[in-house]
Amino acid sequence: MKNIGELMKKAQSVQSQMSILQTKMEKMEFEGQSGGGAVKILMTGKGAPVKLTIEPAVVDKDDVETLEDLIILAIRDSQEKAQAAMDAEMTRIQASLGLPAGFKLPF
Repeated sequence: MKNIGELMKKAQSVQSQMSILQTKMEKMEFEGQSGGGAVKILMTGKGAPVKLTIEPAVVDKDDVETLEDLIILAIRDSQEKAQAAMDAEMTRIQASLGLPAGFKLPF
């Protein structure tokens, strides 16, 4: 039964580290850009927008659709950066617990 005890300890450790990671991601900020930096958005790791910056040159009242697309692309860029940071932290947590690379945690 020693293995079950060790498994339970690892599960508790994962749960604790995941809680810490969630708090950390709430505080981290990621900048997404589009249009060569003409549109920038700063978002937390949990997806909450913090700041949006739009260069006046991309604001065209006759072409609002392009600006909308640039904003969406900047949001996606920020989300991808946040996800990459989360993935890196998950890999670190897994390695610290001796779990194999690519092991999918159920969280």
